[in-house]
Amino acid sequence: MAEAKRGKLISVQKHLRDQVANALRAALIAGELRPGAIYSAPALATEFGVSATPVREAMLDLAREGLVEAVRNKGFRVTEMTEGDLDNYTEIRELIEVPTVGRVTEVATEEQLEALRPLAEDIVKATRDHDLIGYLEADRRFHLSLLALAGNDHLVTVVAELRNRSRLYGLTDLDRAGVLVDSAQEHLTLLDLMIAGNATAAQELMASHLGHIRTLWAAGRRSAAKRASALRLGEG
Repeated sequence: MAEAKRGKLISVQKHLRDQVANALRAALIAGELRPGAIYSAPALATEFGVSATPVREAMLDLAREGLVEAVRNKGFRVTEMTEGDLDNYTEIRELIEVPTVGRVTEVATEEQLEALRPLAEDIVKATRDHDLIGYLEADRRFHLSLLALAGNDHLVTVVAELRNRSRLYGLTDLDRAGVLVDSAQEHLTLLDLMIAGNATAAQELMASHLGHIRTLWAAGRRSAAKRASALRLGEG
């Protein structure tokens, strides 16, 4: 009986940690947590109405994703990205993903590619529903599942790490402006080209898509910076 209670308690604690982690990701995406700013687990715990432990554990999860970094005796600093970082991440992803899409077009079956269509549709639906967490998760699953068809697990791991370190910040304003929908639709177009066996066009669209993502990164970063500036002025 005692063992069952411990198991249930661990499950509840993990669920709470996951809930806090998702709330923190949403705050990062919305630009409510400012890049470069340091946040303490106790202060965030007070805002969420929970103890500091699940917040600290959630922040450690985000640190492993590269979204924040631990600052000794202070808390966690939201990771900052420069324009140079964005360019470098985009360049590496283009070097990996563009030729891989061409290769997958040639080796994957129509059934394998069609199996990805629900994920592509989930991306579009999430943008229309203004579900930013859902949008990013569906986008991640689509891209990594597509690359997995090349049969190289290490390649997928590298791209997953790049995606973690280049998460979109400050997307709320872009979502309200409707600019995410066009990027979301590109996933369906990409699938259609690949199913048709047009590797060249699929590679060109992937390169263009990553360029669009780079633009969204920059716009989200500027939006987050503007929010941070407005908050600082309000605090003054």
